[in-house]
Amino acid sequence: MTDRNTKLADNQINVDEFMAKYDRESDYRRLSGSSGMAVAVLATVFSLFQLYTAFFGVLDAQIQRAIHLSFGLALVYILYPTRKSWSRSRVHWFDLLLAILSVAAPLYIVICYKDLVMRAGITTTTDMLVGGLGVLFVMEAARRVVGWPIVTVAILFLGYAFAGPYLPGAFAHQGVTINGLVGHLFYTTEGIFGIPLGVSSTFIFLFILFGAYLEKTGLGKFFIDLANAIAGWASGGPAKVAVLSSGLMGTVSGSSVGNVAGTGSLTIPMMKKLGYRPEFAGAVEAAASTGGQLMPPIMGAAAFLMAEFVGTPYVNIVKAAALPALLYFTGIWIGVHLEAKRAGLKGIPREELPKVKYILAERGHLALPLIGIVYLLVSGRSPMQAALWAIALSIVASMLRKSTRISLLDVLKGLEEGARSALGVVIACATAGIIIGVVTKTGLGLSLGSTLIDLAGGQLLPTLFFTMITSIILGMGVPTTANYVITSTIAAPILVQMGVPVLAAHMFVFYFGIIADVTPPVALAAFAGAGIAGSDPMKTGVQASKLAIAAFLIPYIFVLSPSLLLIDTTLPKVLMMMTTSLIGMTAVAAAIAGYLITPTKWFDRILFFIGGLMLIDPNLITDLVGIGLLVVGVTLQWIRNRQAKTSLMNN
Repeated sequence: MTDRNTKLADNQINVDEFMAKYDRESDYRRLSGSSGMAVAVLATVFSLFQLYTAFFGVLDAQIQRAIHLSFGLALVYILYPTRKSWSRSRVHWFDLLLAILSVAAPLYIVICYKDLVMRAGITTTTDMLVGGLGVLFVMEAARRVVGWPIVTVAILFLGYAFAGPYLPGAFAHQGVTINGLVGHLFYTTEGIFGIPLGVSSTFIFLFILFGAYLEKTGLGKFFIDLANAIAGWASGGPAKVAVLSSGLMGTVSGSSVGNVAGTGSLTIPMMKKLGYRPEFAGAVEAAASTGGQLMPPIMGAAAFLMAEFVGTPYVNIVKAAALPALLYFTGIWIGVHLEAKRAGLKGIPREELPKVKYILAERGHLALPLIGIVYLLVSGRSPMQAALWAIALSIVASMLRKSTRISLLDVLKGLEEGARSALGVVIACATAGIIIGVVTKTGLGLSLGSTLIDLAGGQLLPTLFFTMITSIILGMGVPTTANYVITSTIAAPILVQMGVPVLAAHMFVFYFGIIADVTPPVALAAFAGAGIAGSDPMKTGVQASKLAIAAFLIPYIFVLSPSLLLIDTTLPKVLMMMTTSLIGMTAVAAAIAGYLITPTKWFDRILFFIGGLMLIDPNLITDLVGIGLLVVGVTLQWIRNRQAKTSLMNN
């Protein structure tokens, strides 16, 4: 038993080191002693403040958001050092000084709130000094916890604000003064304290806290064991376990790299042992883990922002995302199955796998909070209320069995870890607010919109393509949350202007911001998978992109036919679309994998690829042409397979 515990502890250490390498948010100080206790208390108080306002009522918008940001800035400057070379075991005096100063900026709004309201936009020299420092503190915090890419984007937008009078053509504007820009960014709800930070300061934080408690109860291990029991015996079993467990984990985790580390540390070695190439093993986990952000009911922070931007209840986002998420994971499952068949890979013997009945009997109660949160959302409760009650339910559910029961110390640790997990989202939302503030102040959104439409010749498909490229490029360096904020502010309105339903337009940019995690040259989830598999990162990224081909197709499907998002549709129409979409994705997957019934020839691949793409467009003619091409390809495969069997029997 001691050896087993030692192995588990060593595995956790390896996961922590791995996360620190590939996920900037995980590269924080591990403090002990009095400093560690002080940070734990600060983080716990942060969580308690969020729980208090969720239960008794949110404060005035700017006060709520300012206090929320104060906690976030203080913890970031304490936990994330100025320089990478500085100690991770103790706090540098300079970081402590910055933590104190950074807190003063947003608290200035709290202390002087009445005076600021009474002056109604008239700013003093002190206001400008504090506001200017506040903007700088937010950007420096973003550099530490998120990275340079988002800071670079923010700097470019700030530069555009001042350079307006000197720019040519549609991008020119009258320019802004320093006082005007600082006032707009720091003392209104259209900048740093805008909608993104508002959503972060209410229900995003609570859902992150909910996820922290689900981790404490051991739900992740339950998902992996359940996936093993269900799919481990099938052809290429461990790879299918990775797909299924990552999909389940995605219901509670919004981090692609976190999902890779959590499930990949178990599934990738299993895949390699079975015979999968290291690149393929890492790619399967990366593609599946990235899809976790698309999986309801908890889809990552950007989905909550979408509900606010679109102006619809979060439960509608969940409903709309359900079928696309199902298609996404089905697409990866098909790719894994075809690779297993092509390579002749078997599953794990059933006697070596856990039994479904035993797992459900022992730990099935851990899933009650997920069932509860879905029920609460569907019954009309707000996301904040649903998350609040789900947190309580997760603690209560763990108490139902001694083997899963969490202690009072675990409850307190959950508060601390939830606050720490939220820091990246808090700072990303604040930084995204700077970008939004510049867009609203200068009218950049309209300028970019008209330019993009002109570049696409006013045609929808080219506009979708350019929007896809923009979202992927931003997603390579900017977190999903900030990526969605930027693209939803600039690109989504363009699609709406071209007749795309609002929800479909926002879901389109949301999808491609996420898929950037497996799209080379900067594919964090794929690189993380490669790190565990010991494979080449670029080859793993390319393979992950192939497996995630569904994610490149699905957004076009629901833009061309919003029925997939359950917008103004009927059940027969949805069933028909799901059927043609699944057939199309299977065909494209066969073209990429080089296998369907038997290994494909180049001619088969062309038929499958073109036929599959034809089924994307919800049009009777394209569907008939696509099915015709697939019938020809499948017939050729069947004849070739029958000839091979006949030849084998004759020999």
